[in-house]
Formats: sequence, structure tokens, C-alpha cells
Amino acid sequence: MATMRAVQVPRPDGPFELVERPVPEPRAREVRVKVQACGLCHSDSFTKTGMWPGIQYPRVPGHEIAGVIDAVGRDVPEWKAGRRVGIGWHGGHCGHCLSCRRGDFITCRNLQIPGMSYDGGYAEYVLAPFEALAAIPDAFSPVHAGPMMCAGITTFNSLRHSGARGGDLVAILGLGGLGHLGVQFAAKMGFNTVAIARGEDKGPLARQLGAHHYIDSQKENVGEKMQALGGAKVILATVTSGSAMAAALPGLGLGGKFIVLGAADEPLAVDTVRMIGERKSVQGWPSGSSADSQDTLAFGVLTGVRPMTEVYPLERAAEAYERMMSGKARFRVVLTTGN
Repeated sequence: MATMRAVQVPRPDGPFELVERPVPEPRAREVRVKVQACGLCHSDSFTKTGMWPGIQYPRVPGHEIAGVIDAVGRDVPEWKAGRRVGIGWHGGHCGHCLSCRRGDFITCRNLQIPGMSYDGGYAEYVLAPFEALAAIPDAFSPVHAGPMMCAGITTFNSLRHSGARGGDLVAILGLGGLGHLGVQFAAKMGFNTVAIARGEDKGPLARQLGAHHYIDSQKENVGEKMQALGGAKVILATVTSGSAMAAALPGLGLGGKFIVLGAADEPLAVDTVRMIGERKSVQGWPSGSSADSQDTLAFGVLTGVRPMTEVYPLERAAEAYERMMSGKARFRVVLTTGN
């Protein structure tokens, strides 16, 4: 029996374990993907710590997967072996809940998530429903395609549905794994782009990524600076700090929208009087479907948007995870399998 390497979490808060497993066979409506690269996302900590309900252990994390279809189960239309594909947060949907009936697959009540609902991409092979597949263009390497399956789609999809139009002032709060992609997408979409981060040293990078303005939140009042620029139509919050979000919220202009991508560690304080009087709003955004992933990649091909990555081999997954969780990575950590 053929075997593969996989990095699993044996139990909540357990250590990463590099193990040998049988190569799985695809069932009906599934494909087997030979994993080439898998990005690490902060949400992988849900699997590591057991914070996500219903995870069955041992579990292989990972939902920023890029690879090649290796085998196809029965009742799989169109997808063939040899096709380059990615799999992201949207790892399958039920098709019968109210969200699915409305075609809103990412909010499926029974959403499947690789690395949580089933074994993910910290492995040499992964099984996935064919509905979860996104075709990867030739212009994308596996290392660059993997992070686009979560960090990329989340920033791109939220911005294109934000209501902002070319020339509008759009701010990206945070310049990390999501933020450095958000700045690129905002600039390439034609927005007057503001990057907000901590420290003067990030200013040159922000401008290199396409930002027209940079605000150092350690030294400047973010809300006042944003208002001096005219007030933001959209602020895309990629940070996980409720206090940092609250400090940026006053930067919204009339009718502005504050879009939350980062799960904050504390509640977000909102000035309800100004929210009402100036028609401002706060909205969350949950990634997107596999079709949205393909749109993200297509836009990346057109405009040259790519993630900045640090690459580790699969056997160093524990080290890569700690690097990602430390917040020091520039900017997406990616595992490669050698496939």
C-alpha cells in the first residue's frame, strides 16, 4: 500500500506529529490532490488548539492548498487528473441549506473547511469535494497560489464587494499576511489607497506595494489623519486587535464602510451616534467560494498581485507554524512537499 507523509495534530493543544499514512482513495464526487504547497493561516490555530467545534482528531490542518489532481472519484464532472487546482476555506457545501439554495455557498450552514471538517494540506495528498476546486493559472507558482486561496480571496473579494469605486479613499488596516495583499489589490483596483500599520519602518514597504499614503498608528491619530485625507469610503480591517480597529473607525467618511476580516481579541467599540448620523456601517466578510478563488487568481494574473512568502519544507511544519503565529513572518508562511 502506498503511503504519504502528513503532519497531524493528535488532540487539542497536542504537538504537531509527522506521520506516515496510507494514500487515501477518492470517493464519489471527490478528487485526490497531490499537494505541492500549503499556506499557513492564523485560523489553523483553531485546529491546533481545539477552539473550533466538532473537529475530530487526529486532524491534519491546512486550507491554503495548491497542487495537481492525482485521481478522480466517480460522479466528478469535468475535472481531470493532471489539472492544477487550489482548495481554500470553502472546502465544500451541503447544497440544501437556505444559504446554498440562494447560491451563497460560503455561508453554508454545513460548510466544510479543509483542515477542520476533513484532513487538510499539511500533507502530500488531500481529498476534497470537486465543488471546492479552483483552477490555478500557469502564471502562478504553487507557493504563490496557496496563500491566494484564503488571504488572497478574502481581501480581493471583500474589496470588490465593498461598494468603493475607482478613486475612492480606501484604507487597509494592518500590513501583515492579509494586509500586504489588501494594499496591492486596493491599488490595482484604482482606489486612493492608504496603508495603516505600526512603525515608520513599514512606510517604504507600503508604498512599494502600491499605497499612496502611509499612516504610522504608533505616532499619529489614525482617525484624524484619515479625515484630513477626506474620510475613507472603506476601511478594510485585517488586524486582530479590537482596540486598533476602534482607533481607525473614526477615519470613515460619510457613508463609509468598515469591513472586518480579522477576528478581534476584544469587542469593537462603536460610536453609535456618529454611525447613525453619518450613515456609516460595520460589516464582516467571510472569504468566498471556489469560483471567487478563481477570480482572485485571474485578477492576480492581470495585475501582478502576488503574496510575499517564507517557505518551509513539510517536515518543519511546527517551526513554520510558530513563525506564522509570532507575527514576524514576511508575510505568508508556506509549506512545500517536494511533489
